[in-house]
Amino acid sequence: MSTITVRQAVLSDLEALVPLLDGYRQFYGRDSNLGAARDFLSARFNHGESVLFIAQEGHAPAGFVQLYPSFSSVSLARTFILNDIFVPEQWRKRGVGSLLIAAAVEFARSLGAVRLSLSTAITNQTAQTLYQSAGWKRDEQFFYYHFAIEAQPIIPPDLAHKAAQGR
Repeated sequence: MSTITVRQAVLSDLEALVPLLDGYRQFYGRDSNLGAARDFLSARFNHGESVLFIAQEGHAPAGFVQLYPSFSSVSLARTFILNDIFVPEQWRKRGVGSLLIAAAVEFARSLGAVRLSLSTAITNQTAQTLYQSAGWKRDEQFFYYHFAIEAQPIIPPDLAHKAAQGR
């Protein structure tokens, strides 16, 4: 019998991660777009903007978690945002989510982080149960707000400079 392992992902894991991110996006109502998922993950790797862990059974990808680094000015310390976690249907109920969360917590702890934060859909009772069973506490002190920024056409820097000067 094979066991599920979790390790920090590297760029060579990109092709295994792409369908996982695409499945995650579809879970949240987005259309499948493997190319966009590949580009997004590639940019995160190439710019060192996130930390990913991949769960596997043998060489079969069984889930992933993505962390974004952040900081707390109040605590004067490092924090992480557990932004994405996904386990495909066929791998659920096998402890994969718990293993991914444990890896994320251990990684953050190893870097001296004071906290990990996450959000999930209000209707995602399965995820909420998992988080609570792993010791996560629902925030009862703060409300979180979002401000949507509409996509703007990208203006090359030289044209933006000229436009600012009124030319």
